[in-house]
Amino acid sequence: MVHSLTQLLIATHNHGKLKEVRQLLSDLPFSLLSLRDFPETVAVQELGSSFEENAELKAAGYASQAGLLTLADDSGLEVDALAGAPGVLSARYAGVDASDSGRVAQLLADLSGVAEAERSARFVSAVAIADRKARILHMTMGRCEGTIALSPRGKDGFGYDPIFVPEGHQLTFAELGPDIKNQISHRARALAKTHEFLTSLTRRLTDG
Repeated sequence: MVHSLTQLLIATHNHGKLKEVRQLLSDLPFSLLSLRDFPETVAVQELGSSFEENAELKAAGYASQAGLLTLADDSGLEVDALAGAPGVLSARYAGVDASDSGRVAQLLADLSGVAEAERSARFVSAVAIADRKARILHMTMGRCEGTIALSPRGKDGFGYDPIFVPEGHQLTFAELGPDIKNQISHRARALAKTHEFLTSLTRRLTDG
């Protein structure tokens, strides 16, 4: 049974997200694959109304196609001055084919009249694990509070990282770099709980 768990599919094509997940789960006894290793998979539509629903849809949908234990993350940015937008539409905020810089530009334009003291926001991440039969085994959430900068700063990270300043810091995620981001980010917090679950799952299967 342990052999069936040697491969863990990380259900993403996003290079930045995949890199973060691999770094945060690198000490687990799994070979971490991505959707790039399964080019024939059909994209799972993110039709849920919450991060949790979308994470579960992706985890189950890709697990059923690949026949592997699968981890799926759905994450995004909630801006209070925009009534929680872009939220679950974070990746499609400026259109389906928009670049990271295009999404950042759209968000900054929508906040152009908002004072710096009123630009509170948070990153949210939901991480779901599905077994090879597409049954959801685990779900966890992570959040990181912060504010939206007036302009993009920094070269690291991806997505909205250049404009998100996490609480307790003066620099954006893109300026702080991966070492600090992977300690405090929404995804790091969600994956810390996922790491605990996968560790216990491995132990149970090994002992059993």
